[in-house]
Amino acid sequence: MKKPIIQLASKFTKSIGVIFVLPIFLLAVIIVTMTSTTHAGNNNQSQSGHLITIHDRGIEKVVVSKAETIGDVLKESGISMDVKDVVEPAITEKLVASDYQVNIYRARPVVIVDGNIKTKIVTPYQTATQIVKSAGIKLYDEDKTDLELADNIIADGASLKLTINRAKPFTFNLYGNTTTVRTQADTVGEMLSEKGIKLGKDDRISPSADTKITSELTVKLWREGKQTIVVEEEVGFETETIQDGDKKVGYREIRTVGEKGSRTVTYEVLIENGQEVSRTEIASLTTKESKEQVEVIGIKVTLPAGSHTDWMAAAGISEGDYGYVDYIITRESHWNPGAINSTGCGGNGCYGLGQTNLKSLSGACPSWQSDPVCQLRYFSSYAVNHGYGSWNAAYNFWVNHGWW
Repeated sequence: MKKPIIQLASKFTKSIGVIFVLPIFLLAVIIVTMTSTTHAGNNNQSQSGHLITIHDRGIEKVVVSKAETIGDVLKESGISMDVKDVVEPAITEKLVASDYQVNIYRARPVVIVDGNIKTKIVTPYQTATQIVKSAGIKLYDEDKTDLELADNIIADGASLKLTINRAKPFTFNLYGNTTTVRTQADTVGEMLSEKGIKLGKDDRISPSADTKITSELTVKLWREGKQTIVVEEEVGFETETIQDGDKKVGYREIRTVGEKGSRTVTYEVLIENGQEVSRTEIASLTTKESKEQVEVIGIKVTLPAGSHTDWMAAAGISEGDYGYVDYIITRESHWNPGAINSTGCGGNGCYGLGQTNLKSLSGACPSWQSDPVCQLRYFSSYAVNHGYGSWNAAYNFWVNHGWW
């Protein structure tokens, strides 16, 4: 029997709906499943811990741990450590990432041969530079090292031997700048090649290129004729002196510490046969200004009691010479033991009762400013024994010349 057209239409519509709804339903199921799987995976990873791969003496061990640090993981894994072993990352590193690669460097004995000196150490380090540094041995850039298996394990008691081939030190004067240089070369010529130094047409070398390098050797490289050189020079600081009348002579206080400056100076230098004949400054640039030093010195003097006559008597001067002495001392210093003429004595300054250079006076009388008696002994010796033969002769000279 034929079904009504309306029923057929209804069935057709339902079929079409199923066709469109089914793919959407399947897509939703897939998304939900993937989301659940992802969350489950994250939860599992969080719950299962960190993936640690341990490399120890050629053996690889993989563990999963919830420990807090690398050190805790090693303990959990039953891996013991010597105090000299090294772990990378460090045993104190906290675990925050999902996986780690842990390298254990086991300490082992190494024999270091440095010339005639043999040193045995226990170290976990792998490179020659690290091994030498851990042994506290100074290594220069020019030194060479050779790390190899020990050829006699029984005798050396070590599986590795590190040999240091020391570079030879010598004195090198390079265009006027003298320094200690090290080289693996055997001759002067080979050293120049090693250092990348090429001689110009006006350059000269001494000794010759075929000379053997020794620690006592001095090699000089210069350029004949006029040339310019640039050098760094220190610049001294000036000193301001403040005299304090309330402080005794001999008191000294640095109120502001001076600082040296520096400047870059360009010189024109003439070299003949390896010797500098002349040097002329042609330019300079101050790179650091000097700072003035401020000093406070005491000038308070406590003189001995008595008159000038008493001082001369105490100094052992004959009474008949008092007049000559008084004439000279009055004109030189007005009887001031601390008198200073900063421009006298050839510009170096004259000091004291009779005015002489400070080195001589202070050498004879350390407390010269407050000790006129000592000064009179000093100047009397000068007048009688070294200068004129007598105070009378010294007086006559002063009258004729205005100085003595």
